[in-house]
Amino acid sequence: MTTETAYDPGAAAARATDAILRDTLHGAHRGVVVDSPPGAGKSTLVVRAALELADAGRPLMVVAQTNAQVDDLVVRLAEKNPELPVGRLHSSDADPYDKALDDLPNVRKSAKAAELAGLPVVISTAAKWGHVKVDEPWRHAIVDEAYQMRSDSLLAVAGLFERALFVGDPGQLDPFAIVGSEQWAGLSYDPSASAVTTLLAHNPELPQHRLPVSWRLPASAAPLVSDAFYPYTPFRSGTGHGDRRLSFGVPSDGSGPDRVIDEAAESGWGLLELPARHTPRTDPEAVRAVATVVRRLLDRGGAATSELPQSQLRSTGGTPMPEPTPLTADRIAVGTAHRDQAAAVRAALAELGVREVTVDTANRLQGREYDVTVVLHPLSGRPDATAFHLETGRLCVLASRHRHACIVVCRAGVSELLDDYPSTEPVQLGTLVKFPDGWEANHAVLAHLAEHRVKWRP
Repeated sequence: MTTETAYDPGAAAARATDAILRDTLHGAHRGVVVDSPPGAGKSTLVVRAALELADAGRPLMVVAQTNAQVDDLVVRLAEKNPELPVGRLHSSDADPYDKALDDLPNVRKSAKAAELAGLPVVISTAAKWGHVKVDEPWRHAIVDEAYQMRSDSLLAVAGLFERALFVGDPGQLDPFAIVGSEQWAGLSYDPSASAVTTLLAHNPELPQHRLPVSWRLPASAAPLVSDAFYPYTPFRSGTGHGDRRLSFGVPSDGSGPDRVIDEAAESGWGLLELPARHTPRTDPEAVRAVATVVRRLLDRGGAATSELPQSQLRSTGGTPMPEPTPLTADRIAVGTAHRDQAAAVRAALAELGVREVTVDTANRLQGREYDVTVVLHPLSGRPDATAFHLETGRLCVLASRHRHACIVVCRAGVSELLDDYPSTEPVQLGTLVKFPDGWEANHAVLAHLAEHRVKWRP
């Protein structure tokens, strides 16, 4: 007889991290690839790997995709080891980095790589690294958000390092390209493909790891996001049902927005369904519905209760009751597919006196997290389903930013729209078909949301 032991997410994550660091520091291969689901601790892994490489006396360059990511990694490294000299390689723009870095005495900043030579760690964007020339390459590199890096950007920096750790989320939006890439489709050197895709096409023997636990997504969200967007690299939530709670001090007024808020607080998901209708992209009713939901979230005095970190539990020697955190405007985000939709929502929120809620597109919400998110469904009110709106990564980002609850605002009829517009993208020889495709992922998410639907006619 065998007894099934309880799943320990902390132990599973620790085993994965140890294996990644072992291959990175002591492995024989020139590269290591790490797939990470939303909120699994990519940045934590990058910082820990950087610190261990620096402690081992191995000069290191870190490649990130945006200046915000670079500055965040610099701050995280300084917090973990204030004595470690870190170089921040920046552009020659007027405002090239976060001025908060000026308060960190261990951080040296320069627009010239030569002035940062000899530092244990130097961090910059892929775009900046692409203009750097060196006589001797770095022994190691870490490429953060590697799935959002185009392969031509990797080619531009590949001569700067000998070995590299590539960390990224395969379920997020594909790298952005401003020109068509059909002429390269199916070729192993497609410059519009992600750095990881091209890397593995030429080096299939490289070790591949995955982080198995999401510490952001609650137990109510991880199964859906894992099944719908990560069928080949499944993951689990680091929390159990009941570890997190979302409560409100003001009772429901019985309206559609209040009822969907209560549904989301109870189950983690809510669908506020408006009557079926073809609308402009900035559907005024849907925009007002999104703004009303946010206004009611704030007016009802929400409070989010989360689990305590394991370190705090150990230090107290028990399981103390965590304190609720007020659901303030900065802990709520609105996600849209288009910038004009985001602008319309901001204007509607301003009319309701709400100005500190983050409102942005899926592209700009990548990597961020909030207690509650309100999403305007990409296909709401549309007469057709284009490749842009069916992109798997867009829906994945919108559905995976929350720690407690996600509320989706959408007009009825999207399931029928999907059936009327099956995927018609041409199949290119030699390319791996991305699975699940947007059509299937949308159906999976809508089927789950239907169980938490609140119909409302404004």
